[in-house]
Amino acid sequence: MELRAVEQVRLGQVLIPAGFARHGVPRIQTALLLLTAAAALFSLVDTPFPRLAPLQNLPTLAVLAAIGWALRRWPMPTSAIACLCLFLILHTIGGRYIYSYVPYEDWARALGLPSPAAMLGLERNSWDRLVHFAFGALWVHPISAWLARHKGLSPALATYIAVEFVLAGSALYEIFEWLLTVFMAGPDAMAYNGQQGDPWDPQKDMAMAGLGAVSAAIVLRVRARFR
Repeated sequence: MELRAVEQVRLGQVLIPAGFARHGVPRIQTALLLLTAAAALFSLVDTPFPRLAPLQNLPTLAVLAAIGWALRRWPMPTSAIACLCLFLILHTIGGRYIYSYVPYEDWARALGLPSPAAMLGLERNSWDRLVHFAFGALWVHPISAWLARHKGLSPALATYIAVEFVLAGSALYEIFEWLLTVFMAGPDAMAYNGQQGDPWDPQKDMAMAGLGAVSAAIVLRVRARFR
């Protein structure tokens, strides 16, 4: 009887708090996920491309649901969740305009800012390049943080694997995009793919993701060294 009482005390002091932490998501992280989901839904309201925009942005809701489920089991720092949500917001903006027609030139003009195309010498709509770069820059921190916290990897090894994940993920996405467009109608396939007449578009997209990942890895390692 006495032994059983001791076990109950241990259960209450150790296991219940641990379990509660495992199944709770901090409010600020929940708010970030919900705001991102709302943005994905709002992006489909009066979209100029009603046939293609849902293909871009409805999967975002599934990704957000998966992140919310995973956080209940594997807690993560808020900075990592903020990185993921920022990436998905950039993707949501691109998805609304099927990437090739994001009016960032009009936005810059309305704000009285210089033309991005003129400043950077862009010959095409490059929002997709920005999002591929963001995939690398904004996913390295969450992946490396998860590996270090939940798999016990050293920060250096976790960062290296995160960069490799981005490179592999970027290549797999380009393959998925190609296969999806193969089964779509011709004009819709070209619009969804967003190559804008560039035969080297997939390679450039993967290069931008790799550049973003390496940049993020350097920042993380420099910050770790100074800390």
